Amino acid sequence: MGSFSIWHWLIVLVIVALVFGTKKIRNIGADLGGAVKGFKEGMKDPNAKEGEATTAAAEAAPVQRVATAETIDVQATEKSNTQPGPR
Repeated sequence: MGSFSIWHWLIVLVIVALVFGTKKIRNIGADLGGAVKGFKEGMKDPNAKEGEATTAAAEAAPVQRVATAETIDVQATEKSNTQPGPR
């Protein structure tokens, strides 16, 4: 009694198809599949070759920090809390 039967799901599917149309539903499925594929490709390590585990490549290479021309060196100073005001 608490779960839906196959007839309930078929009626819901028919109503959704009538409201949105099969073309929109197909496009949504294709867009969702493309997004999942793009996410999986984005999560792969760009430096790792195909067939190699990304963890093995990360463990083998030591972490190096290299300063480039884009690095900005700044010095932090403390602000004074006194502000000039009217007397």
